[in-house]
Amino acid sequence: MSKYNLCSLFAKDFQKEIDGKQTNLYILKNIHGAEIAITNYGGSLVGIMVPDRNGNFANVIQGHDNIDDCINSPEPFLSTLVGRYGNRICKGKFTLDGKEYSLAINNGPNHLHGGPTGFHARVWDVLSASNNAMVLQYTSADGEEGFPGNLVMKVTYTWTDNNELFIDYEGTTDKKTVVNMTSHGFFSLSGIANPTPSAMNVICQINADYFVPIDETSIPTGEILSVKGTPFDFTTPHVIGERIDDIQNEQIKRGAGYDHCFVLNKKQPGEFSFAVKVVEPESGRSMEVYTTEPGVQFYSDNWANGFKGQCGATFPKRSAICFEAQHFPDSPNRPYFPSVVLAPGQVYTQKTMYKFGIEN
Repeated sequence: MSKYNLCSLFAKDFQKEIDGKQTNLYILKNIHGAEIAITNYGGSLVGIMVPDRNGNFANVIQGHDNIDDCINSPEPFLSTLVGRYGNRICKGKFTLDGKEYSLAINNGPNHLHGGPTGFHARVWDVLSASNNAMVLQYTSADGEEGFPGNLVMKVTYTWTDNNELFIDYEGTTDKKTVVNMTSHGFFSLSGIANPTPSAMNVICQINADYFVPIDETSIPTGEILSVKGTPFDFTTPHVIGERIDDIQNEQIKRGAGYDHCFVLNKKQPGEFSFAVKVVEPESGRSMEVYTTEPGVQFYSDNWANGFKGQCGATFPKRSAICFEAQHFPDSPNRPYFPSVVLAPGQVYTQKTMYKFGIEN
């Protein structure tokens, strides 16, 4: 891996021993010189260098430029892997085969994103790393953050010559458990800066006729509602900021903007299909999301406060957009949602792809 790179991030700044494991920085490159930078601390994406319509490269993902800032980030899930359970579980409790499990409460009265010491805050083992791919693995012990079963999770990042980032997940357990992995990329398609521009001018299309409404604590109400006639209708392209402050809409109020799971249109469960397309009109950069997952959580970065990121960039409120491919929130407590249960002998799989392009 080259010492010199477009993203101005350096391995030495990411090297630290944590609980006997070594952290580092890995840079994937393609034939066009576009780069992905990943640290095995939390599997965090700290660099995605792609061109705009004039051929100028910029980093389009929010992250940090050293390991200490990653560990102490004001946004602990900043472009990290999230597990064992992405999104919220009501009151941190669920029942499996008649036994109740209690998880950390770290988001109001609820459990969020695997807890404070979830997969985002763990050092992953690097099984292999090449110019365009790397494989990470983490073994989550039975009882870790309250979840049952020893879960072995493998995540493969692949960066293609078409500027496609594939994230493939594969997990096995020795005891029945629940799994809902995701990658929590905070994308700023204009390029990170000081300050990073608002993402509210981005044009967004989401391939979802329905979404999952939430209560006052961001837990699903249990309904699946049509997006039609609401600020959640992105079935045709809309500017994100156009309806984000429509406080007449109870769901917008409850999410402080967009922080909702969209039910993706699928011909069959588990099909790898189109989920999202966004275009940043100033730069011309676009991003498409394809996934096997039934849902995608659209989060409009409603709580950032201008904290410092990599290379002097700062991250104000709504300067990023997140599209977290996943199962629905609180699924362990909703038997009519697609199941998140993983049993011994089964293999958890997910494939999600982020494709970067240019619109003229």
